[in-house]
Amino acid sequence: MNPEESIDLSLEGRLSPEDWEALQQELLRDPDLLAKYVEQRWTHAQLLSDRKFLSELAEENRSAAPAQASSSSWRAKTATSLIGWAVAAAVALFAIVLSLQKPEISPTVATLIETKDCRWEGSGLPTVEGARLSPGSLALAEGMATIRFDSGATVTLEAPTSMEIDSDMRCRLLDGSVVADVPESAHGFTIDTEKLEVIDLGTRFGVTSSEVGGSHVFVFDGEVKVHEEDSEKAKHVFGGKSLHFGPAPGEPDSEINRADPLPSPGRDWIAVSTADGGKDAYLRRGDGSGQTGSHPLLMVKHTDLAASNERRALLGFNLRKLDRSRIAEAKLSLKIEPSGLGFSSLVPDSEFAIYGVLDPAIQNWQESSILWDTMQEFTADEIDPARFERLASFRIPRGSSHSNVEIQSEELTAFLLQPNRNRVTLMIVRESGEWNNQGLVHAFASKEHPSAPA
Repeated sequence: MNPEESIDLSLEGRLSPEDWEALQQELLRDPDLLAKYVEQRWTHAQLLSDRKFLSELAEENRSAAPAQASSSSWRAKTATSLIGWAVAAAVALFAIVLSLQKPEISPTVATLIETKDCRWEGSGLPTVEGARLSPGSLALAEGMATIRFDSGATVTLEAPTSMEIDSDMRCRLLDGSVVADVPESAHGFTIDTEKLEVIDLGTRFGVTSSEVGGSHVFVFDGEVKVHEEDSEKAKHVFGGKSLHFGPAPGEPDSEINRADPLPSPGRDWIAVSTADGGKDAYLRRGDGSGQTGSHPLLMVKHTDLAASNERRALLGFNLRKLDRSRIAEAKLSLKIEPSGLGFSSLVPDSEFAIYGVLDPAIQNWQESSILWDTMQEFTADEIDPARFERLASFRIPRGSSHSNVEIQSEELTAFLLQPNRNRVTLMIVRESGEWNNQGLVHAFASKEHPSAPA
């Protein structure tokens, strides 16, 4: 669509929000196009406001006698009106130009230099790649976006993330994950979270902040200084090290608030949740604390770079209330949630597999005592085909939103139809790796999550 067509559609109120945003950016870049827009906008507005007068004028013209005096009177009236219109036009043109040019003269502090598969929700700033940004808010629902601050610092947002830009040396992470690359020219660049102030001392670092998992700071290179709320003493974090603040990742910090029943998946479908007489947990290699069965998040990760970060999730379902002879199809629904651990920019689009447990002897695992080292049947590097059947696979792209993932396959349906399958266990494994040992830990809502469906 060319700019002239966009102008016509905008005057008629038929331009989409995305195209309107693009047109605004084009107007600010092209003074000639801006002048044309202003002229057409004024003409359109004037015609609308004076349509009653114009109708009366046309009617008067039709009914007037063809006398010279009447003709002269009509011309005088018309001339007077045109003079008035001209004065109004000058005032309106001046006001509109000032209004449209305001973003150019207001202070801008950063540039949105790159967007990849982005979907924005509720942003108060322009979201077109290349847009200049003044202080304000950005809300990235899907994808990844990179901002270069005028100080030289670059910050990459990993969806879903909400952030406020304060100046060329400071921003505030409301929720989500960002990675900052700060040159010497931007020494002192600061990222705030609800309870932290992270000050760069010449480095590359990442910050996450989530409702469930608190805040996490990881330094890839260099050093940062971290001020925690209500603490007078700052902490220094050096390259390769991290700090976590708030509840431990995966630990609940609020009561479960799911008063509503599980949403119906549709006509002729029956929802069976792990919260309905079932169980769910995750296993982490090297985790001696156990007790992951009470966590609100089911964490999953695969890495060849840091063996202790390997994680797998287990789901136990009670199918006793189902007439399994009537099962025609089955699907597994998982709610993606932020883990507060790792960064999406450090992993590729991630591939997962769902396995069904065939061996009845390992079905009776307990949430309260689940440990990687004592559940070797589930944690072996090579998954035993005599004990597990691969039922389905799915992909989560980088920068995915907090969406539901629904997985269907003929193998999953057939697995549930087998005799004596009143209780089943499924295992979620991430098959793809990562580029850095601080790659994202994927997570799904468990039955202990305070708000999201199990």
